[in-house]
Amino acid sequence: MGRESWKVIRDTLAARIAAGDLTPGTRLPTEPELCRAFEAGRHSVRRAVQALAVEGKLRVVQGSGTFVEAAPLINYTIGRRTRFRQNLLRQGILPAGELFLADVVPASGRVAAALGIAEGDPAHRLVNRALADGVPISLGLSFHPAALFPDLGAERAKGRSVSDIYRDHGVPDYVRKRTTLFARRPDPEEAALLNQHTDQPVMVLTKTDVTLSGTAIGYAETVWAGDRVQFTFDGLDDGAADEPIPPA
Repeated sequence: MGRESWKVIRDTLAARIAAGDLTPGTRLPTEPELCRAFEAGRHSVRRAVQALAVEGKLRVVQGSGTFVEAAPLINYTIGRRTRFRQNLLRQGILPAGELFLADVVPASGRVAAALGIAEGDPAHRLVNRALADGVPISLGLSFHPAALFPDLGAERAKGRSVSDIYRDHGVPDYVRKRTTLFARRPDPEEAALLNQHTDQPVMVLTKTDVTLSGTAIGYAETVWAGDRVQFTFDGLDDGAADEPIPPA
């Protein structure tokens, strides 16, 4: 093969994935096997695999091999009442989550401004990962005023939804006041937790939730796997209350 042999390998594998010959979850042949199949060198094979990993078509798992990416593409609607579970369930995708951290910290200036509290006031900090059909799709960092919800961290650790905890404290419904969205490259830890290549971009979404009377009750920064979700902003959305982003 010529000097651009890696492109031939990339395009051939991509075509096989698109045609369904290589289905999601399929383990690719080993590097030596690919070299023999394409009559190419290791450098060309590695470059082709890396390119497809950056595009989100392949996932390289150290010690296990290279796999066709099995992540579902999610159409995520963002409106006044954005709810993680509803977004996934209506697409036939099973939502789940993992709570990594629940503690109380002094609110930074940014968090205090979003929550309408004084800088240094106690705020619950939650860190978790959301999954769709078992595939990681986002990492969430959220804050809630400890004065309004003193037991929120402990209740979340038990597996209760934020919405249920809100209801226990007299907040039956809430809406999204503000959403911002931008793209960047993930840091190595984010990429590892999302099972994606470090050169593959992530979407960072920040939001503030408020009660119907306008009191801020939650501020979150969520890092989404960029190739696994597409966002639709619906200003007329008025769905029923359910779990906020992301669930546990």
